Amino acid sequence: MVIQVKAAGMNHLDTWVRRGMPGVTLPLPMIPGCDASGIVAEVGAGVAGVAPGDRIFVSPGTSCGRCDACLSGQEPLCKEYRLIGEHQNGTQAEFVALPAANVLPLPASLSFEEGAAFPLVFLTAWHMLVARAGVRLGDDVLVHAAGSGVGSAAVQIARLHGARVIATVGSSAKADKARALGADETIDYKTKDFLEEVRRLTGKRGVDIVFDSIGQETWEKNLKALARGGRLVNCGAILGSTMGSRAELLRLAGLMGERRLRPVIDRVLPLEKVAEGHRAMADRALFGKVVLTP
Repeated sequence: MVIQVKAAGMNHLDTWVRRGMPGVTLPLPMIPGCDASGIVAEVGAGVAGVAPGDRIFVSPGTSCGRCDACLSGQEPLCKEYRLIGEHQNGTQAEFVALPAANVLPLPASLSFEEGAAFPLVFLTAWHMLVARAGVRLGDDVLVHAAGSGVGSAAVQIARLHGARVIATVGSSAKADKARALGADETIDYKTKDFLEEVRRLTGKRGVDIVFDSIGQETWEKNLKALARGGRLVNCGAILGSTMGSRAELLRLAGLMGERRLRPVIDRVLPLEKVAEGHRAMADRALFGKVVLTP
């Protein structure tokens, strides 16, 4: 089906695609972007349950739909799993053609900008914390880079499940915003050692979960920050996590619609100023997401 894009979200994935990724052959030229919301413009033959004019948002991943992983709701484990905007043309355009399976209803309470800001980062954070790390009531959760899209999502999801959230940030302004999202404690990693602060805040016990989207820079201290039996969840290693299922994405959309979770948007830019969004992400001059509008 054809979607008229009303808003398209930016992610760090866009910067990786722009620079090129080792071992990944990108189909050039290509349009980046995996998040979007808009209106159904045209529907192909055999598509049911969706009609022109419907408000929708985009599920970013594609898979075969036939294998054991797909049929058990584990689409990211499919051998043919791909991300829109990484392995095929993406959403940062006026119109985009997508399979019907990648088009989901946008809750009436969400704006198009909000609908383009949550899918990739909230799905990633939800799967990491809920499906992989098993966050539960009473856990202490360390969330790195709370000002990032996935970090700001993780703060809210951990708090939703009754955890105490300790968030690392890069400035006092970002600390205020993280606390507004639900962080109980904040650590400015530019002025304080996060491991020492975690030990102080937990009485040397350590945290139950470390939510890490940074990697090697924090790796050794992450392990030392864990309590006995703690879980380190990372985008790709240890309790590795890649995206999540469409069922999880629909659950998230429902929570968004109920305003129990909310997209975090740093700025909305016209599509022609996409380079400004790339610079802001490279400089870490954001809290939340950049959204583009045609």
